[in-house]
Amino acid sequence: MSKEGRQRVAVVTDSTAYLSPHLVEEYGIHVVPLHLMLGGEAWLDGVEIDPPTFYDKLRSSSHFPTTSQPNVATFQELFVDLAQQADAIVAVLISSDLSGTVASARGAAANLPELDIRIIDSRGTSMMLGFGALEAAKAAAAGKDADAVIAAAQAVLEKSRLYFVVDTLEYLHRGGRIGGAQKLLGSALNLKPILELRDGTVQPVTKVRTRRKALGTLLSFLDEQIAEGDRVHMSVINMAAPEEARSLRDDLVSRYHPVEITIDDVSPAIGAHAGPGTVGVAFYVE
Repeated sequence: MSKEGRQRVAVVTDSTAYLSPHLVEEYGIHVVPLHLMLGGEAWLDGVEIDPPTFYDKLRSSSHFPTTSQPNVATFQELFVDLAQQADAIVAVLISSDLSGTVASARGAAANLPELDIRIIDSRGTSMMLGFGALEAAKAAAAGKDADAVIAAAQAVLEKSRLYFVVDTLEYLHRGGRIGGAQKLLGSALNLKPILELRDGTVQPVTKVRTRRKALGTLLSFLDEQIAEGDRVHMSVINMAAPEEARSLRDDLVSRYHPVEITIDDVSPAIGAHAGPGTVGVAFYVE
């Protein structure tokens, strides 16, 4: 049993989940920022720079953006602080194939063997990660123990999917996050790839000749996975493509009648690798 005034479980995620500030505050989620670099400038992701500012800088810069994970010391300091108020800590973090964030968190946990720290490799990012972190936080807020919090997060993570359409593969390629989509490099420039975050890495689904057809094809893939009457939770992924994101949201609402749907800006640390003009959808069916 927790001592009076203490939480049973504190929930941690990283900035690539890019959960809205009101959800972070409502559920007491602790967010660790990644680092973002562009043209000699550096920022803490989501703390010192937001998506609109980042994309403005990206458009006017001749440099290519890079990112790095939080270091072991950052996690260690947070874990020590949280241990003063919680019996256990559950950290739900970006796929270890996309970032070294999980490795840093595990390193910090190894340095603090006296604390109950659980690290979950979400195998996702953006709201695919966000869905899992949020479910963990809801379970923690309900007073569940660490095992139950982990089970709640994993149940959603296992069902979550993320499809997206990029304007160009250049950012994924140069940032080293292209994964199985490597095979699409060298395709005709007017071909628009549809990609999926699957098993923790970026994988190709198909490619079509125009962006409009790509978005239509994306919906056809969702049709195969969402049945009439399903209770589906959705997030439209927006990287400096607000009009397309709104249009996609409208299509999703009329087509699937989700129990919840949001348009979510994407963390600059993820935008640095996918590039402006990327749109997509993260979802899971209850």
